[in-house]
Formats: sequence, structure tokens, C-alpha cells
Amino acid sequence: MLEKVEKQRRAGSGQQRAAGYMPGFGNDFETESLPGALPQGQNSPQKCNYGLYAEQLSGSPFTAPRGTNERSWLYRIRPSVRHTGRFRRIDYPHWKTAPHVGEHSLALGQLRWSPLPAPSEALDFLQGIRTMTTAGDALTQAGMAAHAYAFNADMVDDYFFNADGELLIVPETGAIQVFTELGRMDVEPSEICLIPRGMMCKVTRLGEEKVWRGYICENYGAKFTLPDRGPIGANCLANPRDFKTPVAAYEDKETPCRVQVKWCGSFHMVEIGHSPLDVVAWHGNYAPYKYDLKTFSPVGAILFDHPDPSIFTVLTAPSGEEGTANVDFVIFPPRWLVAEHTFRPPWYHRNIMSEFMGLIYGRYDAKEEGFVPGGMSLHNMMLAHGPDFSGFEKASNGELKPVKLDNTMAFMFETRFPQQLTTFAAELDTLQDDYMDCWSGLERKFDGTPGIK
Repeated sequence: MLEKVEKQRRAGSGQQRAAGYMPGFGNDFETESLPGALPQGQNSPQKCNYGLYAEQLSGSPFTAPRGTNERSWLYRIRPSVRHTGRFRRIDYPHWKTAPHVGEHSLALGQLRWSPLPAPSEALDFLQGIRTMTTAGDALTQAGMAAHAYAFNADMVDDYFFNADGELLIVPETGAIQVFTELGRMDVEPSEICLIPRGMMCKVTRLGEEKVWRGYICENYGAKFTLPDRGPIGANCLANPRDFKTPVAAYEDKETPCRVQVKWCGSFHMVEIGHSPLDVVAWHGNYAPYKYDLKTFSPVGAILFDHPDPSIFTVLTAPSGEEGTANVDFVIFPPRWLVAEHTFRPPWYHRNIMSEFMGLIYGRYDAKEEGFVPGGMSLHNMMLAHGPDFSGFEKASNGELKPVKLDNTMAFMFETRFPQQLTTFAAELDTLQDDYMDCWSGLERKFDGTPGIK
């Protein structure tokens, strides 16, 4: 079966067109696939060129303040009402939505997993999603879910949109193409992409791999935006110009297709006779984008001590409480460590936030072993965590010369809500039962005498 799927993928690969992009975060873009397809001077002409239909896709209430008001005008072959019909319920048993509490017996604790195993059967992107944690309540548009995915087949005639939240996709192995209503994005490991809430898409494979694997943050709350830099000022961290939004591209296909929808935690499907990715031109600021994590410009201590990890925030989804995120997307990229008389890895701590971590490549500086690319860890609110014993000993006794952390990229989905473990995650074979042992060597060093020991 897998060999047949692979032959079909290779046979159709010549039909793919190169993706093009427009730079900037939150810009008001305009783009067209055919000359004159985009109306000028108005949004809704009596008749659109090429016999297209005008349609608005809103990502915010109509009355949202100008700075947060989001919408795009789409000029498409058919209006979206023709991409729906009489839905029927379907099921993705491994994709869970908050509020959800897994029916498992695993006790509270710090947790870590090795990577998801490669699927033994043909699975497309949607079929390969496995929910690890949920937090908050999708029905009140608060919280998030952390998913892992592993797949080996393309979405050919299947299309999907998520009404519950936006999807932040973090590939770990295997490049993917995300074809949305507004254009194509080719996304490699060390890049991320975001699909806005309600936007139609399909995901296919690029390159030659045995498995395409990665992570997803499903953000139920306010959309991801760039964090305020505060005293850092106008530059560094994630710069707006490095975010890329795709140019218009459409799929003119008159064959049986299926549209799948996630709505309030349930899944529905309708069969239609054409592709819904039929937007020939569009303009607006509600759009997908991708970002290369290697363009993140980190800042840090250049004399002593360790700044808060918030300095590594790429994107943040605010909550109703100022300074407390619904979810942050944080990375730990290559960087120089130069701080004097300082313990340089992340310090031991307990946190009001809950942290789901993954590793894209390399090694995370706070863990000497056990945390591998494709792996995951969960440190829930107020549960202590920090460097393992080997990492502590190395950092405490090493020469404090400038050291470059290279060939590393870890990330964190951090939320103000406790993350509830799913039954799948609790019973996953790759759960590391001995994770807690990584701190067992941290014995008492106190002897009651003054001075550094």
C-alpha cells in the first residue's frame, strides 16, 4: 500500500508550481494569479473579471479596533457556499479538543517522550495528528492544544479547515507543502507556518523521507502576533520582514473532492465536485505565513546572569490579562554564551505557565541525554524542572570561556492554562518512564560552612 501511495505522489509531483512570497508581518497585501483579476478601487464590483465571485473572509469581528481588525477579500471561481453541503459526522479519534481530560491512570509528574513511531500504514497529514495535551476551552476561544504528527501520504482530494483555532505547524523531519486558499507555502524543518482559523488547506509531502514528522500548536484564543520588545527596542528577535505570505495560487480541478471541517471539537465532511482552493486573486491582512527560525536574532546576557526565557519568544497569543499569554511560541536557537561567573543553562524553576517542549534538531543545552529530535516534554504549572544532573555538573565546573551553542533548535508551547494529558500521550509506548531519574544525582552539597563549594 505504501509503495502505491509513493508512486502516485511521484507521478503528480510535476504538477506543482514554485511558491512565491510577499514579506512582512500583518501587512495589507494584494496579489493576483491572472492579470486584472483583482478589482481596483473597490472590493465588491457588480461583476468581477473572469466571472469570479467576490467574498470576504473575516478573522475578527467587524468592529474590532483598526490595529486588530483582520479581513481579506477573495476573488474565486465559486463562492464558499458551494464548497459546503450536507455534512456528515466523521471521527479523528486521536485529535482531542479542550476541555478534555484523558481517561488514564498516569499520575501527575514531569513527563518526556521519545519521537512518535513512523506509521505502519498510509496516513495523510490529518490522519497522522496525535493530540498530546489540551488546555482551556475551545468553545470560549481560550487555551490551546499541543499535537504531534507523523504521516507518509498526501492529501490529494481532501481539504480541511479548522473553525476552532489557528494552526502553527513546526516540521521536525520532512519538508511539506501547505496549499491554502490564498497560496502555497513550502515549509522545511527549521521553518514554521501558520494557517489562520477557518482557512481551507491541504498538506502534501516534499522531498524523500520515510516519515514526515513534527508538531502543531492549535491556538483557540486570540491570534498569534509579534511580542512587544520593550527595552530591547525596534530590532532583533523575530523581525517582521522575515515573515513570508504566499502569492495567490489556485487549483482549477473539477473532480470529486472532500471538505473536512473541525468545529467545536467535532469533525464533519462533505463531498463536492471540485477543488475549494479556487481563489484567483485576493487582498487583505488575514492570511497565512511562514517564518524561518534561523532568521531569529537572539539577545542575551553579555556580562552575568541568565535572562528570562521570554527573550526567545517568536510569537505570542495574548489573553485578557496583560502580560500573561494564552500561548507563547518560544525557541532556543544557536547562540553565544559569554556570561561571567554565571550558571549558563536555564535555571531550576517552577512556573505559573505550563510548558510543552519539542526538539527540531541538535541537543538542548539543559539536557545532556534522553531529549532527542522529534521528542517532547511536558512540565506543567508549578512542577519543578531544570537541567539534568549531567548538565548541571558540566555547567557548574566547566571553564567559563565564550561558547557557541550550535546546531540546535528547541521550542516551547507555553500557556497560562494547565495542560491536560490525553490518554494517547499517557499510554504512548515512547513515554520515558525513567525521565525523573535525570535529576537523581542532584544530591545535597550543603555543609554549613561559608564559601562556594
